[in-house]
Amino acid sequence: MKKLVLVILPSFFILLSASAQKTSAILRGGLNLANVSITDNGRIDDANTLTSFQVGFVGNISLADFIALQPGFLVTGKGSKTQSGDPSDVNYFKATSNPIYIEVPLTLVLKGPISGDTKFFAGAGPYLAVGITGKNKTEGKFLGAAFSSEKSIEWSNDDPTTLDYEEGAGFGIMKRFDYGLNGTAGIETRNIVLSANYGLGLAKLQSGSNSSEDDKNKHRVLSFTIGFKL
Repeated sequence: MKKLVLVILPSFFILLSASAQKTSAILRGGLNLANVSITDNGRIDDANTLTSFQVGFVGNISLADFIALQPGFLVTGKGSKTQSGDPSDVNYFKATSNPIYIEVPLTLVLKGPISGDTKFFAGAGPYLAVGITGKNKTEGKFLGAAFSSEKSIEWSNDDPTTLDYEEGAGFGIMKRFDYGLNGTAGIETRNIVLSANYGLGLAKLQSGSNSSEDDKNKHRVLSFTIGFKL
């Protein structure tokens, strides 16, 4: 995994500098509303939404006055929660899974003027992510007696070049690699970028799960971010 990060990070900056005179960078951070699909057709339960975060850099390679290519390098939280009852109840249970990924999106963005230096933009593209850390937590009460536990997420030691085999798979172990599609829309000024983004995961989360008959449990992330042009 460390080797993959060492490859991805230089590649991001190489791409960013490929058209230096028409390229800028954005320091971006914000709020993630993460969830996981629960049915084969991708439906989610809104009650399972988990609040998390993202922070990182997004490049802006201008291809024309109205179009740009935006590679990114983000640290982003995903996952979901389940809850039964309230903390004040005699019986209560809450479980959260919050995996943290390094994510590399590549987004093609169209821009249109609003007034002066202010522009509206919208775009879409693919993303690739690798899990680096995360926690599974449970807490609750049973007949008034409180309990809690916390455990680091276990990742499979998958080699992405071996497409037909997942190394380190097992029950309760999460696939290390995630991929999918992302969409974005927002407003940018001379110095600030405000955006709403959506990540549609296409990779199953459970390790060892490669059957096309079961497409449950894929990441869904809605985020609201602010960026500062560097």
